[in-house]
Amino acid sequence: MEKVHIALDENSYDIFIGHGLDSAAIIKDALPKTKDLLIVSNETIAPLYLKKLEDALTSVGFRTKSCILKDGENYKNIDSYMQIMTALLEDGFGRDCALVALGGGVIGDMTGFAAATYQRGVDFVQIPTTLLSLVDSSVGGKTAVNHPLGKNMIGAFHQPKVVVADLDYLKTLPEREIAAGMAEVIKYGVIFDHEFFKYLEDAQDTEALDLTYVVKRCCELKASVVSQDEKERGLRALLNYGHTFGHAIEVGMGFGTYLHGEAVAVGMLIAAFVSNKTNKGLSEEDVSRIQAILPKYKLPYVSPDKLTGEDYIKFMRHDKKVKAGVINYVIPKAIGEAYVAKDLADDTIIKLIEEFKQRFN
Repeated sequence: MEKVHIALDENSYDIFIGHGLDSAAIIKDALPKTKDLLIVSNETIAPLYLKKLEDALTSVGFRTKSCILKDGENYKNIDSYMQIMTALLEDGFGRDCALVALGGGVIGDMTGFAAATYQRGVDFVQIPTTLLSLVDSSVGGKTAVNHPLGKNMIGAFHQPKVVVADLDYLKTLPEREIAAGMAEVIKYGVIFDHEFFKYLEDAQDTEALDLTYVVKRCCELKASVVSQDEKERGLRALLNYGHTFGHAIEVGMGFGTYLHGEAVAVGMLIAAFVSNKTNKGLSEEDVSRIQAILPKYKLPYVSPDKLTGEDYIKFMRHDKKVKAGVINYVIPKAIGEAYVAKDLADDTIIKLIEEFKQRFN
C-alpha cells in the first residue's frame, strides 16, 4: 500500500493507494468519533460494491444508510443533490454524520457538495471507482453540480477526511472510462512532469502501465499543488489544462455525449495548438507529441464538427476561469511546463479553432 499526504493544516488528509485495501479500517481511523454514514453511489456501482462496503463498515461499528443516484454526467444536477439532502433528512442524520462517495467523479463531486452544505458542513470520504477520479477529481476538495449553462458552476471547496484509492475497482471499469481517465493522467505530464509524460509516451498502451505508480505520481503532483494553493488563487489553476475548451465541448454537445476525459483530451490539444500558433512557447514537435499520445490511449483529439469557434467562446464565457471578463487559458510552454494566459482575444481563439479543425478534423 502507498500513501500520499495532502498538507493543509487542519484540513490535511491522506490518500491510500493499492489493491484490496481495508476501506472500513481506513475510514474508521479517519472518522474515530463518527457513527452514522450515508453512502452515496449510483445505479452502476451500487450493485457491484455497495453490499460489501456496507457489511465492512457495519462490522467496525458504523450505522450505514445508502442513497443511490442515476449514473451519468447529465444527472450531476440540483435534483440529484436534493435526493442526497432528502436521504439525510429523512433518516435524521445530524451534524456528526459523514458521507461516503462510492463512485466516479460525478458521485464524488455531488457527495462532496452535499457534505459541504448539509447543516453547513459535515465530513465526507472519497472512495473513487474510476481512473479519472482516482488520479484527479477525488483529490483536492473541489465539489460541485452542473447547471445547463455551465459545468461545475455551483459548488464549494470541501476537503475529504480520507481518500481510499483501491485499484481493484478498475477491474469492472469499461474500456471507455479507463481511456477517459488517461486524459487526466496525460495532463499531469504535459503541465508538470516531462519524465512522466515520456513514461506514458514510451508505454505500448494502458495495459503496459504500472497503475499503482501512475495513480501515486498523479496524486503526488496534485498534492503538491493543492498544498500550496488550496482554493485556486494561482498555481492550482494549471490543473485546468484542457478543461476550459473541454468544458465548452461538454456543455455544447450536451452533458454525457462526451465523457469528461474525452472532452479534456480534445481541449488539451486545442490549447497546445493555440500555444504554438500564438508563439507562447510550445514547439510544433511537442504539439505532434501531444496529438500522438491521445489515440494511443484511445482518446479523441478532433473537435466536434457542430461546434464553431463562436460556440466555444459562448460556452467558455460561462466558465469558472473567466475573471474580470477575461477568459483564462492554461497554455503549455513545453511538455512539463505551463502557465495561465490572459491575453488571448476572443477573435484570435475563434480563428485558431477553425484552423485547428481544418488541420485535425
